[in-house]
Amino acid sequence: QVQLVESGGGLVQAGGSLRLSCAASGRTFSSSPMGWFRQAPGKEREFVAVISRSGLTPYYADSVKGRFTISRDNAKNTVYLQMNNLKPEDTAVYYCAAGSGVLPSREYEYDYWGQGTQVTVSS
Repeated sequence: QVQLVESGGGLVQAGGSLRLSCAASGRTFSSSPMGWFRQAPGKEREFVAVISRSGLTPYYADSVKGRFTISRDNAKNTVYLQMNNLKPEDTAVYYCAAGSGVLPSREYEYDYWGQGTQVTVSS
């Protein structure tokens, strides 16, 4: 069993930045690729970014490439999502998840999910 707890969400103006954190416990954190997803009101949950077990390889959705950076600290069992140049369309609940495989980008490839943290970007 893995427990994931996100933090760092909030209200920010367009063009601003936020850093999300996800603290993991329960099993060997470094054995899982870690991903971030988001769900906007009235929309399906969508993939944002994933990082490999080692932390050396990230992969991003086109919509966030160049603005968001995913990283992890295996010593602290924590994964981060640095979000810069935020846009109103980034408004969503952001979820971190622990997956399997190499660089999973589909929901069904993830076994454990956090409760989510709200990010609101005002125009």
